Amino acid sequence: MKRKIELFMVLFLLMGAIIASYKLSEWTADVVKDKVNEIDKSNPVIVIDPGHGGEDPGKVGINDILEKDINLQISMKVRDLLEEVGIEVVMTREDDKVPDRKKEDLGNRVELINKTRPTIALCIHQNSYTTSDIFGAQVFYHTKTAEAEDIATMVQESLRTIDPANRREIKENDTYYMLKFSEVPTIIVECGFLTNPTEAQKLTTEEYQDEVAFAICEGIVKWLDN
Repeated sequence: MKRKIELFMVLFLLMGAIIASYKLSEWTADVVKDKVNEIDKSNPVIVIDPGHGGEDPGKVGINDILEKDINLQISMKVRDLLEEVGIEVVMTREDDKVPDRKKEDLGNRVELINKTRPTIALCIHQNSYTTSDIFGAQVFYHTKTAEAEDIATMVQESLRTIDPANRREIKENDTYYMLKFSEVPTIIVECGFLTNPTEAQKLTTEEYQDEVAFAICEGIVKWLDN
């Protein structure tokens, strides 16, 4: 509870946002809108891509946890936080209905991103490894856009506040489909390892998903503010 309150206060000071379950007064809502206008005059748009879906479960973690489900749950929380402060969000999926053919599905997502031309494209995923001791959120980016590394850095720094033991660094990647073919600054956030029993269990809880969503939004808003 203490950790959640601390995260709330940090994000509120940065962007005037709070988790949707809290009520905003009219005065606070006006302040929030003013703060967003101060952050970015060009009305930023963010595309959120919850990885996998449909017949493609992504990684299957301990206790048969499906990556596609956690991706969507965290993505919807990120969407709600950003929309709370008036930032426009476009989702590549909001349910489990996607084309069965993976290449077609990925092509549709990239096409949506490139047509939308958002300020940032954010792909939400979960990680895995051959051993169960590896843990920690990590952000991947492509160097074809100068802004991507800066965005990745700010999001990674925010994610580390959730778990100070996480020493993972941002990593450049030129092979991931979404990074390779998206024409705007794009990052992939691997929120944690489904092969690590402790982290996988936390990722299934709403409280921890709230913290991850907060951290992602905090990093994005810091970048917009800069």
